[in-house]
Amino acid sequence: LQSLATLSCEGRRQPFFRGELLALLKLIDAGDLRAEGLTGSWAGAFGHTQFMPSTYARIAVDGDGDGRRDLVASIPDALASTANYLKKAGWRTGQPWGIEVKIPAGFNAAQAGRTQRKPLADWRALGIVPVAGGALAPAGLPADSNAALLLPTGAKGPAWLVFRNYDAIYAYNAAESYALAIATLADRLRGGPGIVAAWPTDDPGIGRTERRELQTLLLARGHDIGTADGMIGTATRRAIQAEQQRLGWTPADGRAGQRILTALRGAPPSSTPTMPASTVFTLPPNHAQYVQSPAAPRAALPQVPGLSLADIQGFPAWTVETPFATAAISVFGGQLLSYVPKGGQDVMWLSPSAQPLPTPIRGGSPVCWPYFGRQGQGNDVPSHGFVRNVPWTLQQARREADGTMMLTLAPPVLENLDLRLRMELRIGRTLEQRLITENTGRQPVAFTQALHNYFHVSDAMQVSVEGLDGLSYLDKFENYATPRQQQGDWNLRDPRDPGRSDRIYTQAGGRYVLKDPGLKRRIEITTTGSRSLVAWNPGEAGASKMADVGAGWRNYVCLEAANAGPDVVTLAPGAQHVLQQTLAVRPL
Repeated sequence: LQSLATLSCEGRRQPFFRGELLALLKLIDAGDLRAEGLTGSWAGAFGHTQFMPSTYARIAVDGDGDGRRDLVASIPDALASTANYLKKAGWRTGQPWGIEVKIPAGFNAAQAGRTQRKPLADWRALGIVPVAGGALAPAGLPADSNAALLLPTGAKGPAWLVFRNYDAIYAYNAAESYALAIATLADRLRGGPGIVAAWPTDDPGIGRTERRELQTLLLARGHDIGTADGMIGTATRRAIQAEQQRLGWTPADGRAGQRILTALRGAPPSSTPTMPASTVFTLPPNHAQYVQSPAAPRAALPQVPGLSLADIQGFPAWTVETPFATAAISVFGGQLLSYVPKGGQDVMWLSPSAQPLPTPIRGGSPVCWPYFGRQGQGNDVPSHGFVRNVPWTLQQARREADGTMMLTLAPPVLENLDLRLRMELRIGRTLEQRLITENTGRQPVAFTQALHNYFHVSDAMQVSVEGLDGLSYLDKFENYATPRQQQGDWNLRDPRDPGRSDRIYTQAGGRYVLKDPGLKRRIEITTTGSRSLVAWNPGEAGASKMADVGAGWRNYVCLEAANAGPDVVTLAPGAQHVLQQTLAVRPL
């Protein structure tokens, strides 16, 4: 109580902690907890499960049948609540979390990482095999499942292919070492074998203090990895790989060990670091033919219940109906046009003044790729990339047992472009959208991208966004010249030009909440593979010059999950990058 009361009145996240304090008081008032002797972490997490109060209120269950949800004194309540958390995070009973595997000699370690998923058949083709022999798909797992490869100690140590259940554990505590420790310990408790591969000894690991030092050295070299917090994630590993490649090390596996730390200590940067530059792309020779081609689907529609074709404001679209929501995705541009949770209003805004094709569609969630705006490009290429005005193909559709729909789509292969893109959508209680970019060439490619979300709101002047307080941003109206700091929640009530915003927030945290009192809802946007967020609305003056916006500017705000500004992705040959956003709608 003291921690939450203090944080409610101090620091940059006061609104968040006020909500947590109120949630805790409600739990005490309901009789689930007693205030006396209630202790927890500095941030207010408490009990056996270390839930924050709002998570406690949403997840906790009565496991011992005494009528109270007591995760402080009741072990049965704590165990049942942990199981409930995993279930809500997507745990599938009877399926494995992962399997220990061997990687072949010369394997490109840049393909490893929790967000870089491939079908099991693709991993098998790359030479990945189980350490114990047998099938790559363990018992209880569909043979066509996707998996990610983890190399927690680099290419010379143990390796795992992990599946959806691993992500449920990771959701509990977003740390790879934690999730692997829990998963492997659970296997041992059930009588399973231990880790087969030996832990590497030629490059000892480093502790939290040394990890912070390593990250500080990487930041000094211009790598955009966020803050030096001692937590080794995808961005830090990507930066380590870049330094390993610069040093000529093979494999460049992103291992955060003594070797790379010693090397960077001994070789300080020789000049002031600069932000990474994007590759300059040229217009693909076959782009024009796709722009002018019909927007009708090129392949027969898979026979999947709830999947159909329809005309949405004149745009051919794949429509999806599930027990939880409906959605529509345009064939032209592969663009999410609509997502409507059951019993609710559309999350997306779509311009009622559509322009004829091949003009890009205004609204929904346009895919900006392989560059955002014209960042790093000349005027000889279209704004926001090559794929938002070409027809896409539906490659796969699958309906899960609960009715959730999974779609995989891709734009056409463009000539003279070494990058390949596919998009995965999971439409159910939430909407998950993933842009998966692979470098099929022989040289690194640097690119930017965004999911240019137009969120439907009651009045753009009355909404606000949590999750940006204290962050630095660059303003296009100032030519991105001067970094500024966000004070409080973001809104469009800027006295310089009400309703106007064109900002790139840097080192963004990955979770944002759009609060709309008019529609009485919260749209929660969670992102991974992104360290930037774009907040855009043209304002009244700007919208008056846009034929497909006009007075409609008050009906949307754009909050774009992005790799933009200083957040440039450099992709090694054979490597993948995944930008993911998850949209969830809650009552306000």
